[in-house]
Amino acid sequence: MPSSPVRLWRIAPVFFPIVLLSGCGSHAPEGHGGFPPAVVALQEVKPHSIAVEFEYPAQTAGSREVEVRSRVAGILLKRNYAEGSRVQAGQSLFSIDPAPFEAALARSEADVAAAEARLAQASRVTRRTKPLFEAKAASQKEYDEALSAEEVAGADLKAARGRLAEARLNLGYTKVEAPVSGTTSRALKSEGSFITGPNELLTSVTQLDPIYVNFGVSSAEQAHLRNEAATGKLTLPADGRFDVAIRFEDGTPYLRTGRLAFSDVRINNQTGTSDARAELPNPAGEIRPGQFVRAILKGAKRPEAITVPQRAVLEGPQGKMVYVLGKEGKAEARPVTVGEWSGTDWVILAGLNGGDKVIVDGLMKVFPGAPVQVGDPNAPPPGAAGAAKGQPSGDKK
Repeated sequence: MPSSPVRLWRIAPVFFPIVLLSGCGSHAPEGHGGFPPAVVALQEVKPHSIAVEFEYPAQTAGSREVEVRSRVAGILLKRNYAEGSRVQAGQSLFSIDPAPFEAALARSEADVAAAEARLAQASRVTRRTKPLFEAKAASQKEYDEALSAEEVAGADLKAARGRLAEARLNLGYTKVEAPVSGTTSRALKSEGSFITGPNELLTSVTQLDPIYVNFGVSSAEQAHLRNEAATGKLTLPADGRFDVAIRFEDGTPYLRTGRLAFSDVRINNQTGTSDARAELPNPAGEIRPGQFVRAILKGAKRPEAITVPQRAVLEGPQGKMVYVLGKEGKAEARPVTVGEWSGTDWVILAGLNGGDKVIVDGLMKVFPGAPVQVGDPNAPPPGAAGAAKGQPSGDKK
């Protein structure tokens, strides 16, 4: 077959460079499967004290929300405030027609004057009868009747004075005043309406400064916090007096902080939570009653907390895990139990100890048992534009 030597001669130059290339690669550093070790950054675990915050959905409410009602029945003459405006305690909000009450006051004053006159006459009769009785010129019956008439006249005077005081009160009640300082709502009755009395709501006044923030804490979370405090893993503020901040629905924080003012010992059997209330200053009225916000409780601490960056915590087959630098420079998967967030870090409750070196960067090429090389995984490769020459690699703390 004369063509065979020709075919071998043509194939040989192609095969020979492949052999040379494979021989040149024999001096490259080898990792798993012949690849170089992954370049990773480490962070050594160092227990330290951190502040702990607890966040709950909440709703705001006025610190005082008072219904304004008329204490007397009558015709509503005038509304004396602008709806939605701020008013002071004692400021007149509505006027009830005072004419009937002025007439009643005049009658009561006349009744008092008549009762005073009857009492004066009865007193004079008693003073005249007494010496006659002592001189045996008047009978015991006559003297007793004089004393009784004086006592009855005195009681009538007291009753008349009581009716006079009531008439004065009713006349004063024709001016419906704000019971507290705050912001008014819309008027529910217009001028000319007949007000039947306290059973009809006229408007309401809400005190906005301070403002209340109401939220609930589940019984399970309360038990968890008590257990952690009992074991020393968590330090709570004295008497549970947390500082409280809020964040609006759009994520904007409110710049002023307040205090936890009330925490109910009872558990709501429908929601499984106990009610809590914070009190925050609101001088400019930025917070409105009924807003949905996030309440953030501050003041608790974890004395010996272990934290790692959130990017270092991965989802494994059995839950959360991290990679640590193990023996012989190889990556070791370590399952962990996480708690709450602390800034950009996870709080690790179990699985790590002080001195462990956690891989925090370069995790894309890391797997259990893979050899790793400590350095800067974000640095450009050697020879690339902008790469620093002779720059030593080191741990990323």
